[in-house]
Amino acid sequence: MEIANHLILVAGLLFLVSILASVLSPRLGVPLLLVFLVVGMLAGEDGPGGILFHDYSLSNLAGTAALAVVLFDGGMRTRMTTFRVGLQPAVSLATVGVLVTTGVVGAFAAWVLHLPLVEGFLIGAIVGSTDAAAVFSLLHSNAVHLNERVTSALEIESGTNDPMAVFLTLGLLQYMQAPADYHWYEGLIFLVQQMGLGVLIGVYGGRALVWSLNRLNLSDSLYPLMALFSGLFIFGLTASLHGSGFLSVYLAGVVLGNRKVRAFGSIRRFHDGVAWASQIGMFVILGLLVTPSKLLPVAIPALLISLVLILVARPLAVVLALSPFRFPLREQAYIAWVGLRGSVPIVLATFPWLAGIDNAGLVFNVAFFIVLVSLVVQGWSVGPMAKLLGLQMPASTAMVHRSDFDLPGTRGYEIVSYLIGENSPLIGLKSKNLPIEDTSRIVCISRRGKVISYREWGTLRAGDYIAMLASQDELPKLDETFRSDHVAPKREAAEARFFGEFQIDLKAPATALADAYGLDLPESAKTRNVAEFFKSVIPRPVVGDRLRLGEMELVVKKMDGEKITEIGLRLPH
Repeated sequence: MEIANHLILVAGLLFLVSILASVLSPRLGVPLLLVFLVVGMLAGEDGPGGILFHDYSLSNLAGTAALAVVLFDGGMRTRMTTFRVGLQPAVSLATVGVLVTTGVVGAFAAWVLHLPLVEGFLIGAIVGSTDAAAVFSLLHSNAVHLNERVTSALEIESGTNDPMAVFLTLGLLQYMQAPADYHWYEGLIFLVQQMGLGVLIGVYGGRALVWSLNRLNLSDSLYPLMALFSGLFIFGLTASLHGSGFLSVYLAGVVLGNRKVRAFGSIRRFHDGVAWASQIGMFVILGLLVTPSKLLPVAIPALLISLVLILVARPLAVVLALSPFRFPLREQAYIAWVGLRGSVPIVLATFPWLAGIDNAGLVFNVAFFIVLVSLVVQGWSVGPMAKLLGLQMPASTAMVHRSDFDLPGTRGYEIVSYLIGENSPLIGLKSKNLPIEDTSRIVCISRRGKVISYREWGTLRAGDYIAMLASQDELPKLDETFRSDHVAPKREAAEARFFGEFQIDLKAPATALADAYGLDLPESAKTRNVAEFFKSVIPRPVVGDRLRLGEMELVVKKMDGEKITEIGLRLPH
């Protein structure tokens, strides 16, 4: 009984310390997941906590389960529209990119550590994939705003490249255990089986989950639990059939997150908390598992391998994987830099221990050191690097809060809140005169810290917070209405710097633009208007895309689906 009480005490303390440390993380600029990892290391045998923990089997189980939860939650937050521009590049990064990374890092690791080539490739495979938890944490934070193409490529890549890393790791371990009996076609069959079952069970399992949630009458608190354990069931079923559980649970989350589902608001809020708990638990346990004093003997070679991974292998992999997709060089540079390594390599590094491979300890320590370097060097600089490369976009929303709302018989509604700025053109308007759809309803108005009665609403004032019930389909129009706040000089200046000082008439002949600014355009532009000319050069544009014309740039400012609706002209700076 005393042991159980002490375990509960220690677990609660570690989680509390991790959560409280996350408050300081943004102020110090420290990557949040690194904080959780350091908390585990400090609690371990070389830290003040002095906890002895060397259970690789338990760590592998905890890490795998936590990754399943994180991927399921990440899938629910991936919009299907991102697949329009990001699916093919991401799949290329998740396959070709992982293979190239494995080859380059593996060959260098074998040379610098004086290991057989197959063991070097094992290290390369273990650190070959980007980490879903780290990337999702980055993309869903408020620190970095990227265009849709970069965001979707990074997001989908991190959710789909784990199967390739797992396949290469397990394949190399099987070969090392019985090299004489291993045949190359067995690996190919295993890869097809992993990917095929992962896609099949993930998609149809997600559809079955949506069907069940919409037809079963459960207590409100049971819908999130049913979604969670269904996701774990889909993962376990796929893995038991020797498919990729990581791929299947991510795709099941994508299907769930892009359908109208009963109680989806509570499901998403619940899974946000569970995903955070999973990340904290996973990184703390993996931090406990490592012995920092054992990292010192491998520090120099592991640092060299880290530098080769960050500066050579990842950039080369990105260039080769994205070469068919016409990504701008600065976007390729950023995708190469945000190849964050996190929990996945550490979890995969426990496989050699479980397989009883020689040098398993060396492989684990090198992989852990590489993760530390990646989180410190890359994780610390993702925001500054976006600004340096000109990819940091102005905030695209004026919302100060949003929350899913479940109404009986309907789905897909949210409560959204906006702040009325000091010089907003909406000041002085009555609620009934606001330029919003009839289906949007004002829920309340907060003035000077108090919710006022609807009889006292009167006209809108600066500093009012207005909360509205609206369909998710109406949110872009609402956001546009409330973003027309000309009081935000910093935001206006930021938008002008990024999107350009002037707006160009899309239907104007491209030759007129050339004559007005003395631009030298190709012959193909003479028969096209500005929008047609832009799409002829960049066939699948997204908001934020730039087309350089001499010293000036045309920048996509707004889009409606695949149609450009506004283009800005950015003058030389």
